[in-house]
Amino acid sequence: MSQYAHPEVLVTTQWLMDHLNDPAVRVVEVDMSSDLYADNHIPGAIFWNVFADLLSPDHSINLDPAAMARLLARSGISPDTTVVAYGSYPGTGAWIFWLLQLFGHDNVYVLNGGHQKWLAEDRPVTSELSHFATTQHPVPLPDGSLRVSQAEIQAALGQSDSVLLDVRTAPEYQGEIFLLKPPEGLERSGHIPGAVHLEHTLTLNEDGTFKSAAALHNLYSSQGITAEKTIFPYCAIGARSAYTWFVLTHLLGYPNVRNYDGSWNEWSRLPHTAIEQ
Repeated sequence: MSQYAHPEVLVTTQWLMDHLNDPAVRVVEVDMSSDLYADNHIPGAIFWNVFADLLSPDHSINLDPAAMARLLARSGISPDTTVVAYGSYPGTGAWIFWLLQLFGHDNVYVLNGGHQKWLAEDRPVTSELSHFATTQHPVPLPDGSLRVSQAEIQAALGQSDSVLLDVRTAPEYQGEIFLLKPPEGLERSGHIPGAVHLEHTLTLNEDGTFKSAAALHNLYSSQGITAEKTIFPYCAIGARSAYTWFVLTHLLGYPNVRNYDGSWNEWSRLPHTAIEQ
């Protein structure tokens, strides 16, 4: 992992195994259903439900500082707690890394390989639910430099020094499907005009770990996604694009990357925004 710009943001399955009983470490599993967590989660891991804990009713990421403070407090997380994030879906841990960094919690790490690698190595899992004493977590102030607004995306269209990076699946990009439709039913399918398509899972090895720095550099540079440009990744709700932000900034060291967390969930419902299919 030493090839990465910031290898320290990743922890191995062995590191986590060695720290399962460390009271200063809180392991967080993030999934869309408690059924995925119930019978085979890492011992001591707490569960965050994507829909109940992290998204608003319109499927946008809940960026209310008070809501984040409550979530961290009931999870037994204080400002100095070491958080290790993972999930069953590729990239979940890196999404949580972005989200906690956004709210000023710097002591957060991603389990390289996630749940997939943990299970493949036959490491211990449990059905026992984890409970920790509630902390008094202060309400954090979000760091706006990690995000980009819809208006800024609109202004960046056609700019040669910026890249809009669509990291959804090919059917989503081509307008064939719409993942996590907003409840209002006003969405349109397709992609932002001029957006480069590169699915986020292409950054992973078969075992769920991140590809080498060299492989990642080749992957992105082949699509014109280079360090001297400003990169705006987006997806459906901002989670997969947060993962891409993590890869570009912390594994490759790109200096100008901001996550469009509004993503297609926001863009597709605005009547004045242009789309391509």
